[in-house]
Amino acid sequence: MLYQPDADFFRIEKIYNNLDKNVKDTKPGKSVGEMIMNNSAAEIGKQAPEFSAPNQDGKLVSLKESLGKVTIIDFWASWCGPCRKENPNVVALYNEFHDKGLNIIGVSLDKEGDEKKWKDAITADKLNWPQVSNLKYWNEPIAKKYSIKSIPATFILDASGKIVAKDLRGDELKAKVIELLGS
Repeated sequence: MLYQPDADFFRIEKIYNNLDKNVKDTKPGKSVGEMIMNNSAAEIGKQAPEFSAPNQDGKLVSLKESLGKVTIIDFWASWCGPCRKENPNVVALYNEFHDKGLNIIGVSLDKEGDEKKWKDAITADKLNWPQVSNLKYWNEPIAKKYSIKSIPATFILDASGKIVAKDLRGDELKAKVIELLGS
């Protein structure tokens, strides 16, 4: 149930809460509990969970220091075809609205050993905003915090860091940015 694209976390949490403590204390039980907790931490209307991670130069970058009037957290990877296909749209959006207060922070799900591919993709796709990754693939701690199950994935934050929308792309993403910037 957890891995369905339209997972009903309210229902899953209700079922989980009715499980025996012995089941919850098993490794899978703890894993499910963590997924439920993480999912509820990154819901629309809540403050975006804070994070920091190394950028491509090894310098720690935090969400807090990356916030703008509107901020997009963009989960992607160099190996992800749909992510790379969406990158030109995100670049155009950034170029058009960065001066008006749009910031983006990219979080890569690339893996250890693929650091060069990650850096090359940043350059090739002209991603001129902060990029971070722990190079842990699907075990990326930030992705776990945000319950990322597929990429590309986006979280749109207002100036206070509250999540106001998620997983918008193309025209829908642009419309939301314009709405939030009041442009």
